[in-house]
Amino acid sequence: MKVDMDSLNPQQGSVLRYPGYLNFAASRVFSSIGFQSVGVAMGWMIYDRTGSAYMLGLVGLCQFLPMVLLTFVIGHVADQFDRRRIALICQCIEALTVLVLAVCVWQDLLHPAGILIAVAILGACIAFERPTMAALLPNVVPVHMLQKAIATSTSFMQTALIVGPSVGGLLYGVHPIAPFAVSAVLFLAAGINIISIKIERKVVAGPRAPVTLESVFAGVAFIRSRPIMLGTISLDLFAVLLGGATALLPMFARDILHAGPWGLGMLRAAPAVGALLMSVVLARKPLSSGVGKKMFLAVGIFGAATIVFALSTSIALSVAALFVIGASDTVSVVVRSSLVQLLTPDEMRGRVNAVNSLFIGTSNQLGEFESGMLAGLLGPVLTGVLGGVGTIVIVLLWMRLFPDLAKVKTLGG
Repeated sequence: MKVDMDSLNPQQGSVLRYPGYLNFAASRVFSSIGFQSVGVAMGWMIYDRTGSAYMLGLVGLCQFLPMVLLTFVIGHVADQFDRRRIALICQCIEALTVLVLAVCVWQDLLHPAGILIAVAILGACIAFERPTMAALLPNVVPVHMLQKAIATSTSFMQTALIVGPSVGGLLYGVHPIAPFAVSAVLFLAAGINIISIKIERKVVAGPRAPVTLESVFAGVAFIRSRPIMLGTISLDLFAVLLGGATALLPMFARDILHAGPWGLGMLRAAPAVGALLMSVVLARKPLSSGVGKKMFLAVGIFGAATIVFALSTSIALSVAALFVIGASDTVSVVVRSSLVQLLTPDEMRGRVNAVNSLFIGTSNQLGEFESGMLAGLLGPVLTGVLGGVGTIVIVLLWMRLFPDLAKVKTLGG
């Protein structure tokens, strides 16, 4: 089966020549570095103070619950209001939240419960920000540049995922206040870039519709009606949900690999290094054949690398396994993002991207909760092994449940 996307030609020039795209990418990068930096600090702080795998799991749950509660409202709002303003409000709230955290750390008032509350607030902001920005991207570059824009944006984001954890670990080692203060500045810089985004392709908005059950669940209905889109989104959901042992990195870093905050930052950065290199490859040489099969293979490799990471007692091998995890996951990310954006009309993008973001959040944040709970019962090693095996089983099952997805040949013309 071949997806009909003849208007897409990923070889036509660079997306960096579009000023709006530069501001878009800069906003995503600053926001991601800030979020990752403060995430490392909060993860290390809460585990250092409690020594509990369950608390690490609760961090993921506190990020996930706001996304579940807000997802369908988010999609409707993103389709009815200026997406740049929505993202700007999110950045301002994020900046204020981490500033409050900085003050609490300075005054030694930060309790683990306070960290969880801050995580929930940041999670709610991210729940609004990510699908809104994803829905905005097709209006920033021409349609024929979209796949290249997605791959390039992915490479920028993965760079941020490399820099963010490393910066967070380094700053925390200098002083516990530092990552929170620096992240506040980064969120403000992201906000400035958001309001500077120039729209390349304006969309004529229809009249604002009231919030109804039909409108908020329209994204779900749209995805269900397209088996290829449903298959690729749900594959990512269950594979990462089961293979989420990387959420236990503070536990592996301190108790198994005997590394400090800087070592945790290096482990957190390793998947992003692999993802960055893969996204650069995909930006220069987009997937041109056997896209569906390559995606299934990549997710299978993701599961195998998760098993290796769980069994490793060497930080070098652990970093290598995480590198492979990041590289293989990027293939799925680019395929999924391209399909969602290119197969969705603009007036539906907010709602469809909100559902897609919920799936991603479910796999990441709920996966962290699941891994934390299992690690408390079984230990981190067995949890990681079971997760990797489960991911491979999901790949084999999805190849039978969604045969059309395996038949997708290209994302281009």
